Amino acid sequence: MSKRKSGRDVHGIVLLDKRQGVSSNKALQEIRRLLNANKAGHTGSLDPLATGLLPLCFGEATKVSALMLDDDKRYQVTFRLGVMTDTGDSEGIVIREMPVPSFTEAELLDCLQQFTGPIEQVPPMYSALKHHGKKLYELAREGQIVDRPPRRISIHKLTLLAFDQESVTLDVCCSKGTYIRSLAEDIGHAMATCATVTELRRTAAGIFAIEQAYTLEQLQSMNSAQLTECLIAVDAPLSDIPAISLTPEQAININHGQQILFTGQPMGTVRMYSQQTFLGLGEILLNDKLAPKKIFNLNHQSA
Repeated sequence: MSKRKSGRDVHGIVLLDKRQGVSSNKALQEIRRLLNANKAGHTGSLDPLATGLLPLCFGEATKVSALMLDDDKRYQVTFRLGVMTDTGDSEGIVIREMPVPSFTEAELLDCLQQFTGPIEQVPPMYSALKHHGKKLYELAREGQIVDRPPRRISIHKLTLLAFDQESVTLDVCCSKGTYIRSLAEDIGHAMATCATVTELRRTAAGIFAIEQAYTLEQLQSMNSAQLTECLIAVDAPLSDIPAISLTPEQAININHGQQILFTGQPMGTVRMYSQQTFLGLGEILLNDKLAPKKIFNLNHQSA
């Protein structure tokens, strides 16, 4: 997340179709400058090689960015067989080449079946995960390789889109924390060879799809009013959380951090509204009390 002293109070989410060759943070800063927004953050980075859906949060929407990290994702990936690079994609240095055994479509589908459902995955060295306070990719650039414990992820669906004896293209629906580069390498190993990603495109994240996204060029061609119309409401990613309505008096107490009596709602997290204005997230407690959990201040948005 980044802040600056000047700029507009802009609250909402922009869905960007990130172009290849730029970091997620650079893409974020480009759109932040277009909106002249004083507060911005993204919801999990895409590799510079990758294109596709990158939700960008502005103003109070940055408070939901951490929650959006937990969303399922969908990717279209192409990986080359017989080649391994240090980064796991074609931007890296080739560190290994292997022959590719001949295979049929049926054999490939059988192999892919091994990677469907809950699986263990070792994160790549070129990732933002930390080891003793230092990011793995920083260690990798220094030539260090450290042990990474495998993590439990889930590949919800793995669809074969195209293949030949040199490359494979897949549609991947997966849980948070999935590294597509590692998935491609693991599939390559299971095929008795190696693999590296050559193309990667994110097509969905949570409730959002690539068809809703704008390119940088499209956004640059818009005036201020059109850019504002592109903003998605900050509570849109929270639509699966039950909603409750509060009176103006209850809303005042909640906004002041006070618990209030609220009956008839099961325990758990709720979205709170008053007079159709989103207040934030609350927690229904065991004693029929509603406690504020994360308050949003959407009263002001500069034009």
